[in-house]
Amino acid sequence: MTDIYKQIVVSKKEAKKLLAILIDPDKVIWKDLELLTAKINQSPATHIFIGGSQVVTNRIDELISSLKQKVNLPMVLFPGNPSQISNEADAILFLSLISGRNPDYLIEHQVKAAAVLKATQLEVISTGYMLIESGTETAVERVSKTTPLDRNNLDLALATAQAGEMLGSKLIYLEAGSGARLAVPVEMIELIAQNIKIPLIVGGGIVDLPDIQKAYDAGADLVVIGTAFENDLDFFC
Repeated sequence: MTDIYKQIVVSKKEAKKLLAILIDPDKVIWKDLELLTAKINQSPATHIFIGGSQVVTNRIDELISSLKQKVNLPMVLFPGNPSQISNEADAILFLSLISGRNPDYLIEHQVKAAAVLKATQLEVISTGYMLIESGTETAVERVSKTTPLDRNNLDLALATAQAGEMLGSKLIYLEAGSGARLAVPVEMIELIAQNIKIPLIVGGGIVDLPDIQKAYDAGADLVVIGTAFENDLDFFC
């Protein structure tokens, strides 16, 4: 699949909301892979995101290849570090953790990944990644050793998103984190959506279908569901 970013932009212009199911390769139960793909195909998902803050399995290529045999959706890498790059995917969110000040996640990992990505056919989508306080320490916070943005400081969140856009990010991703107790505030989503022109992704802390709709109504162009679907494959039923 090609021009995945272009498709996201067109969907935004047409007010068509998108949904990504996030799959953590370390948490895949291989014997249940057929059931997983069946449930994905029954869902309203438009994209599959693959990755995690820390992934130790060496079966990412195999996982993506297996998913592609059963699921006809764009496979987009959502990597925690360069070791998660796979040429089996269609695209990669080239993340810069713009909410934090750890240079490893602002630019160092990206520098290490550049040569690897140049040797692949992956569509590289520059993404300004923002970690938002969620009421608990998430894996992203622990691994990146960065402090999330205060969920009540809407002005700082907006300025950070706008800085990411000005720096050239093609997407802004508001992340509460895997297993977050609180989702990204709808007020923050709404403020940022109204004041940037690029597509807005929102994920983390979303536990039910009404939560997805709230994010859409606030202005999210693409919502990511991970832990809730992981824990209940009938989430969309």
